[in-house]
Formats: sequence, structure tokens, C-alpha cells
Amino acid sequence: MQEAESTTLLGALEKAARFPKTGLRLLDRTEQAEWLSWSEVYEESLGVAAGLRRLGVRRGDRVALIFPTERGFFLGFFGALLAGAVPVPLYPPVRLGRLEEYFARTASLLQSVTARVVLVSPRVRRILGQAIERADPELGCLALDELVGGDGRLPKASPGDLALVQFSSGTTVDPKPVALTHAAVMAQVAALNQFWPDTTEVRHTGASWLPLYHDMGLIGCVFPALERPSVLTLIPPEVFVARPAVWLRAISRYGATVSPAPNFAYGLCVDKIRDEEMTGVDLSCWKVALNGAEPVAPSVLRAFTERFSRWGFEPRALTPVYGLSEASLAVTFTPLGRGFYSQRFDRRSLADQGLAVPDAAGVELVSVGQPLPGFRISIRDRTGKEQEEARVGRIWVQGPSLMREYLNRPVSTAEVLRNGWLDTGDLGFRREQELFVTGRAKDVIIVRGQNHAPEELERTLSAVEGVRTGCVAAVSHLPEGAEAEEVYFFVERRAAGPWQAREEIEDRCRQEVLKASGVAADQVVVLEPGTLPRTSSGKVRRAETLRLYLSDELTPPRVVSIVLLARSWWRSWWAFLRWRSRRRGGSQVG
Repeated sequence: MQEAESTTLLGALEKAARFPKTGLRLLDRTEQAEWLSWSEVYEESLGVAAGLRRLGVRRGDRVALIFPTERGFFLGFFGALLAGAVPVPLYPPVRLGRLEEYFARTASLLQSVTARVVLVSPRVRRILGQAIERADPELGCLALDELVGGDGRLPKASPGDLALVQFSSGTTVDPKPVALTHAAVMAQVAALNQFWPDTTEVRHTGASWLPLYHDMGLIGCVFPALERPSVLTLIPPEVFVARPAVWLRAISRYGATVSPAPNFAYGLCVDKIRDEEMTGVDLSCWKVALNGAEPVAPSVLRAFTERFSRWGFEPRALTPVYGLSEASLAVTFTPLGRGFYSQRFDRRSLADQGLAVPDAAGVELVSVGQPLPGFRISIRDRTGKEQEEARVGRIWVQGPSLMREYLNRPVSTAEVLRNGWLDTGDLGFRREQELFVTGRAKDVIIVRGQNHAPEELERTLSAVEGVRTGCVAAVSHLPEGAEAEEVYFFVERRAAGPWQAREEIEDRCRQEVLKASGVAADQVVVLEPGTLPRTSSGKVRRAETLRLYLSDELTPPRVVSIVLLARSWWRSWWAFLRWRSRRRGGSQVG
């Protein structure tokens, strides 16, 4: 079959398959590498596609994928595309102490896209029965080796066809299914690859630990490596979280020039990596250290630079960016090689007037750069009127990689897509042609008529002794019958280090937030580690935190043990058994 090379992902795969020395390097827990060339991906995905067609998968059907970072994900993804279906990457169970929450959420995601079949890693399927029983996919839940090949021509893909459905992060509301066409994805990939063109001195290669169900991991790392084509080194995210030095060692060992991560990852490296883990590491090859997907903290960037400059890390490599799943991924980039740029602004002017006034003693914000080629930014007030420079408003985006729709949600789609523009729901302002993001509109905390970004308050409390870094939620709430909103702070205490009484942590939090912002906390709730609910990409779900707290359901995760896992496997087996029994003829494979 012949595909247009520059307009569909399948065209990019066919092109890459002609270059046997390009592909994916998959690292395991011991940092041993498995090589997977793009030609292997293409040939083996054809077999998966034939199996899906024989199973009954039709053009446009949604095929859910639940895999860790492994070979099977890529065969399932491109196999679904080759079969004419639409792949829907979902996250595997990672928080084993929160399995009931995971089953309910996964079932909801599967139902929201009307997934006809679920392809899974065999080790994931052992525990997935309860989610499959609730979602009841028509064609079942299968491992790749259970697909039986078939004959027949595979359908061709066109730029207007859906390439995938990815879910929004769901920090303020439930995740929404973002439907992206081949044209949108390839426009995003082209914009990224044009941003760091090869030179005669260097051939850009990448390294990533980001999950494959996340836009930054899949669209930001895998697809650009496919389109070039080039070599990408992948690390399982659970390995990075447990041993972040693996990420930096991989960058050094394989000479990666581009590697992205959210802000928390840079902080985790500073906190957890020991000097002895960096023996022989040289980070001078790392030219583009992208920082996106969550608010960028200047203190973290400085700490990372100070800590790792002795191993050759250049501060000019730090590249804050801004994007969102509804735009496929990236919207703005900091100019390459400049390093991060920040300014301080008067806190009261931002809170009272929504105006960014420079102030040497004010709050420090990091620029996320300028729009990528082909993209436009508009800052608007609530009525849709364009705002002046330095005035805070809602960020609207126009560009070639915007989503087609929220799948099966026309009302939600109409709320954010208007005349070719996307209302991101984020707040920010422009100054000297740079974009500064101040937070999410739905998360703004209003105290005595002043607006406060929860991220700023949370950063203050993350620095409090006894509080886990990045494990804070600031939420406002209007109790029934009350005249003014109350401000709640939820903080997880540190699991290690000197033990501190809850009352002591509460008092410190109240003092620090009042001193930094003038906000008096109505409640400070100290939680056990791991209690805060999170999105699939690890962001704290503020609104869900408040809802669980008010309903007395905000509880710590269950302690993971052999008994808990055995019980979960047993329940999964019974759930699969019940589900199969409901299926006529018992032909579905669990």
C-alpha cells in the first residue's frame, strides 16, 4: 500500500521502515537495551492489522491500548492504524494501592470512546478484569499473540482520518477524549522537527521516560523520531520515578540532544540522584531540555542547573514550553539556546487588576516563549475581546494541529472551538512578545476580590519542612449558606525524614502562605503520602481532592502487599469469568 509520506502517520512509518538503522531503543530496569527498528514495527504491525480485521474491526472503530513502555504498544498502535481503526492509548495500572479507582476510571474511558476491542500486555491483563467487565467491549480484551492473522487488503489512510484519540489531563474536570486527525498530528510533528533542524555537526536524537499514553511522550517524542526518521531511547516511567539517574545516564550514554520532562522531574533529579550515580556521565550533549506539561518553577530550574552543571549540563539548554492535548501538543517554545527567561511582577497588581507590572520584589514567572510557526496566540477577556499587552486573560490558540473534536461530545466541543480558535481554559498574558501562563481559569482562588493562582500557593507550601514536594493542592470552596469562599490546603507529609506532628506542619503552612501571599488558610489538611488523587500524567486533581474530602472519601492508598495483589488477581479472574458468561457463545477471549 502507498501512503503520502508527509500527511499520515502510516506514510511516515513506511518511509522510516526503509531506514533499518533507525528505530527505538527500549531500556529495561537494569538499563539493558532492546532494539526495535521501524522496519520491524511496520512488518509486525501488518500482522496485528490482519488479525484485527479478521476479528471484525472495521474502519473507524476505536481500539484501546493498555501497555507499559514495551514493544507491544507500538505493534498495537500501528496495527490498529493499518487496520483502519483509531488507536486510543490508556494508562496501565501504576498506583497499586488505588486499583478500585483505576478500574472505575478505565471503564469510564473505554465507554466514552465506545472501544470495540482492548489490546493489552499479558501482565496488565491479569489485573484488568473488573474494568473490562464494567466496560464490556464488544470484541473483547486480547493480547497481541491471541490475534489470528487473516487475508485481505488493508484500508488506506487519508489526512482527514482520525490518527488517535488521546485524553486531556483532567485536572479540573473528567478527562475528555481528544480526537486528532493525521493532518493535525503530522502538522505538529513537522513544527517540532523544524524547530531543531539537523546541522552538519550534530544529528538530533532523543531520550524519554515519558509515558506513551501522554501527548508529550507519544506525539512529542515518538512521532518526531518516526518522521525524521531517527533513533529514540525510551525508559519506562516507573523506572525513572524509582531511579531518576537512569534518565540522565541514558542521555549521556546515547548522546541524546533532545529530552523533555515536566517540571517535577527536574526537581526529582535534584532531590533523589546521588553523586555516585553520576559517575562517568557527560550531559554536554543535551542541547534541548524541554520543560512543559505543568507550571515551570524558576527555583527548580536554577537548582537543576546548579546541581548538574558539574556533569556538563548547560543552562542554555533549558527550554520552557507551553501546549495542551487539544492542540496535539506544543503551542509555544522558548528560543533554542537562550535558556529560560523569567521576570518578577507585582503580586497585588496581578491579583487585583490582572495586570503584569514589573516589580523586583514580586512573584517570579517564567516565559514559555513564542508561538511555533503556523500558530497564533490571542489573550481575551470573558467577552472574547482581545486584551492589551501585560493584561491577564484567557489564552486562545489557532494553529494547524488543533483537535477535530472531543469524541462523541458535540456540546463540549462547541464550548472550546470557535471559528478556528481554541479556548484553552488557561490564563496568561503577553509581554515583549513572550507568553507567560498564570494558571487555569477554573482553578483560580478568589479571596476578598483578589485572584490567586493555586500553583503559586502550592509552590510556597511545597517548600515547607515536612511537606512532600509537589504534593499540595490549593482549592477554594463556598460552603452552603456562607457569604465568602474558604481556602483549603491539602498537603501530604513526607514519608521519610524527621517525624513532625500534624499540628506543627499545619502551623508552618499557615504562616508561610500568609507571609508569601496574604492568604489566610481556612483549613490545612495534612494527609498521608500518596493520598492526593492524580491524573494519568501525575498532576494533582484539585477539584476531585475537595470532592473526596467533603464526602469523607479522601483516604490514603492501601498498603501494597502480596496478599493485596493476589486478591486483585483473583477478583480479576472472577470478573473475566462473569463477563465471558454474559457473552453469547463464549467466544470472547479475556
